[in-house]
Amino acid sequence: MQDWLNMTAGDLGRAIGTGEIDAIALTQTYLDAIAAHPDADRIYSALTPDRALAEAAAAAERAKAKQRLGILDGVPISWKDLFDSAGTATEAGSKLLQGRIPTHDATVLRNATMAGLVCLGKTHMSELAFSGLGLNPSTATSPCVNDPDAVPGGSSSGAGASVAFGLAACGIGSDTGGSVRIPSAWNDLVGLKTTAGRVSLNGVVPLCAKFDTVGPLSRSVEDCALMLAALEGGTAADLRGASLKGVRLAALQNVVLEDVRDAPMAGYRSAVDRLHAAGAVVEKLEAPEVDEAMPLSGILFTSEAYGTWSETIEASPDKMFAPILERFRSGKDFTAANYVAAWHRLEALRKAWDARMAGYDAVIMPTAPNLPPNVERLMTDNEYYLTENLLALRNTRVSNLLGLSAITLPTGVPSCGIMLCGKPNGEEALLRVAAAAEAALN
Repeated sequence: MQDWLNMTAGDLGRAIGTGEIDAIALTQTYLDAIAAHPDADRIYSALTPDRALAEAAAAAERAKAKQRLGILDGVPISWKDLFDSAGTATEAGSKLLQGRIPTHDATVLRNATMAGLVCLGKTHMSELAFSGLGLNPSTATSPCVNDPDAVPGGSSSGAGASVAFGLAACGIGSDTGGSVRIPSAWNDLVGLKTTAGRVSLNGVVPLCAKFDTVGPLSRSVEDCALMLAALEGGTAADLRGASLKGVRLAALQNVVLEDVRDAPMAGYRSAVDRLHAAGAVVEKLEAPEVDEAMPLSGILFTSEAYGTWSETIEASPDKMFAPILERFRSGKDFTAANYVAAWHRLEALRKAWDARMAGYDAVIMPTAPNLPPNVERLMTDNEYYLTENLLALRNTRVSNLLGLSAITLPTGVPSCGIMLCGKPNGEEALLRVAAAAEAALN
């Protein structure tokens, strides 16, 4: 049964379908593993064992009756602590929301439940999702699978840790500037950032609603495809026959290769070589619109975040971790005119990017330029915190600003991922490229 904890969600689901795995036994195995894990309280903010076992029992009955709802029927997963779940605290990693208990499930949780997925509980996260590091002294800082003294990446920190440590078959997170992809990369997982507006945000605690997205952190590209379908209530992308033969990849040169540390650069270069060897056409390319788009995030992200949370924050600012508070408050310095002008300019830059990349199947870059930073130093060195947080989110932020779909894959170098950016609402095509890339990188 312990082997089950390292299987992909898709493989677990297929084994439930053939009768090799009982859904109740599978869920109990995960619950037992959580109970026995020394860092479980740093990964899960709340467990829902009664719900999980009830959902598993229903899945087991459907399996016996040959009436399964899909491949993932009966598979246990975790949910970031900003997805509303009826009767269970949803506090978005902040003491500002302590005691907040929703009465209804978020739409994506409801859709996943209707697909037969089992809810194990809620996972810790960066406070109000406004950091890429995963450091949260207000609630808990989840562990990194590759370095016990480092942060795991955020803001979907517990989501990544739950999968990396074998305490969930998949974790559901959110990504506003990199919050699915950073913890995925730093914990050697596959993480899918969906296009803004594609997956429902109903019942999701917001950070910047115009940029917020929902996506899975998983062990495989197939799991990402299956989970996207479950979150939407749709059909999974067909990954059969995926190949890199003739696939055109643009290797972005400007911005994203600056100040990349040695290990992430080594992982990136090795991955590019293997993708090329597998048949992909890799062309170096500069996109000046990226240089112009990046500074706009300082206006757009912080203005919307502070506009959304200012009343709650200023009522009890002492409840917040100081660097997060400072980042929110930086948004109050921009005018409405600044915000509108920035959006107009960004929309023009998105069109320029789309035209430049029209002939490519994906754009590739290192997922994160840095490795997971040290927890103790982050807590005592403010300059280090600011530098590492902004650097961690720099490359991932490109796809959020430009409105793209994106996915990160492990390179084989610990905590170093390679990112593929696809077209807006082009997740199905991107997942096929990623499936072929995954095979080349393994």
